Amino acid sequence: MMPAMASYPNWRYFPASDVPPQWVTELTEVFSEVQEKIDTAFVQGLKSDGILDVLCPGLQRLGYVVETGKTAIEKIERPVLFGDQGVPRVHYQIDAWLPDEGVVVEIEAGRGWQGGAFYRDLIRTSLIVGARYLVIGMMDQYVFSSGGKKSAQGDYAKARDQLDAIYASGRLQLPFEGVLLVGY
Repeated sequence: MMPAMASYPNWRYFPASDVPPQWVTELTEVFSEVQEKIDTAFVQGLKSDGILDVLCPGLQRLGYVVETGKTAIEKIERPVLFGDQGVPRVHYQIDAWLPDEGVVVEIEAGRGWQGGAFYRDLIRTSLIVGARYLVIGMMDQYVFSSGGKKSAQGDYAKARDQLDAIYASGRLQLPFEGVLLVGY
């Protein structure tokens, strides 16, 4: 008997006791559609902006507002704190936003785990007004620049283990209805 083929991308929804919302299937299908361009088992050297560029048409088709460049008008900002006359005075830049569902998407690459991007995404998104869900895209495999050696455990697996611990312990309560971790 042949082993079942693994589906792409890897993903896990938290809390594990909840049925993932419909938008999860739609979003993971966008990753699947562009697998040949972003699958870190085969494609190396992409940066998070490059991954986001590849995902952008599919995300926009689903209604996401997506960062399309580095100028102010191309960036996506979400408010955190408001000041005088209700004007946002603190805001964070995010990669994509699904307004109707309150989904914030952050795509990490390179040293996303070692650079602390995973933790930054958890904390900063926790503070964003209207953020009901968080999606973090992490590399399944990471090839070190010295000698092309693949890491023993990819960033996705490390982030998955951390989220498992957060949700299982119950000691840290995240303010989201759910978190989707995607390993590309």
